Amino acid sequence: VQLQASGGGLVQPGGSLRLSCAFSGSTFRRYSLAWFRQAPGKEREFVAAIKSTGSTAYSDAVKGRFAISRDIAKNTVYLQMNSLKPEDTALYYCAADTGIITSTMRSSQAYDDWGQGTLVTVSS
Repeated sequence: VQLQASGGGLVQPGGSLRLSCAFSGSTFRRYSLAWFRQAPGKEREFVAAIKSTGSTAYSDAVKGRFAISRDIAKNTVYLQMNSLKPEDTALYYCAADTGIITSTMRSSQAYDDWGQGTLVTVSS
């Protein structure tokens, strides 16, 4: 499996960005996909996930501001980020796995396949 994340950049507080993660190398619809992020000096943290069934989960930090979605025809998962805050600044990674269940979808250890990350900077 290969994952290619894109869409990061510099945005002002209150602005929006949409991240994309292109998936290849296997059957997309069998996989659960997730976004994690890692800020400088901090551990990687869960952001959002969408299971192969279509159900979603969000961290408390982004709930109501971010939305994860997927386009099965394009083998792509998206993260729409609105009302961005400086504390959202991080390297954002997409991850994929076929063995995700509700109890594991927020854990980075549950995902075997990872993309290279795309940098999001929220600053005025």
